[in-house]
Amino acid sequence: MKKIILDTNAYSRYLKGDHDVLNMLGIADIVYMSIFVLGELFTGFKGGEKEKENIQNLNLFLTKPAVNILNGTRETSEIFGLIKHNLKLKGVPLPVNDIWIAAHTVESGSILVTYDEHFKNIENIRIWDNI
Repeated sequence: MKKIILDTNAYSRYLKGDHDVLNMLGIADIVYMSIFVLGELFTGFKGGEKEKENIQNLNLFLTKPAVNILNGTRETSEIFGLIKHNLKLKGVPLPVNDIWIAAHTVESGSILVTYDEHFKNIENIRIWDNI
C-alpha cells in the first residue's frame, strides 16, 4: 500500500497541475494531509484575492476518498521531540512546522511529497525522488 503525505508546496503545485505531484497522487492508495499543512494553507489563503476559491478547492480535495487528515497525537509529539533534538545536535535548524510535518510522515509510514530539500536532514524519513 502506497501512502503519501503532501507538503504545503506540493499541494500548491498540484493546484497548478504539476505532473509529478499528479502522478504521485494517482499511484497513492492513501493521501495524508497534516493539520500543520492545513494551517499553513489557511494562513496563505487569508487576505488573498482568491481566499474563498482556495478554501473551496481545498474542501473538495479533502472530500476525495483516498484523502485523510492527520491530527497530532502523543506519538507525533514524541517523534517531533526526537527529530528536533537530532537536528539541534547536528546544528541544522528547520522551520517548526516542517518538523511537525516530518513527524507525521514518520508516524504514518508515508512518503513525503515536497520540494523542500531541508527535509533530507531528517533521519528515518522517506522523501520522494523529485528533490
